[in-house]
Amino acid sequence: MDLKLDIRISKIMTTRIVTIEMDDRLTVAKEIFDNAPFHHLLVIEHDKLQGILSERDYLRTLSPNIGNINETERDSETLQRRAHQVMTRNPITISPNQTIRQASELLLKHDIGSLPVLDKGKLTGIITWKDLLTAFVAKR
Repeated sequence: MDLKLDIRISKIMTTRIVTIEMDDRLTVAKEIFDNAPFHHLLVIEHDKLQGILSERDYLRTLSPNIGNINETERDSETLQRRAHQVMTRNPITISPNQTIRQASELLLKHDIGSLPVLDKGKLTGIITWKDLLTAFVAKR
């Protein structure tokens, strides 16, 4: 058995997380996705995780005419939707004490790209499939 599969999530998770509020408009998400290397935004309310908004979910919601010559007022109104209208509720999460094997199994089982990391209910990070691949191929 490869010992790399026993690496704890806390060793490789990203602790620099970006959160948005449930009632934030998609214009806020657009600003973050356009200017930061993040593909998943954690949606909170009263400092508690409520959902996750992936860049893929965000793009699926927008009109394809946003930003081009065919854009209409109706198209631009799609950016006024709220995060809670688009996010995935009750996201699958993981504890920092779990292993990259367990994280990999969750990602595959649920066909998702990231897992918020909760430590005793407190949001402490996020782990993505890229983090797992990076940890797996990293030299010891």
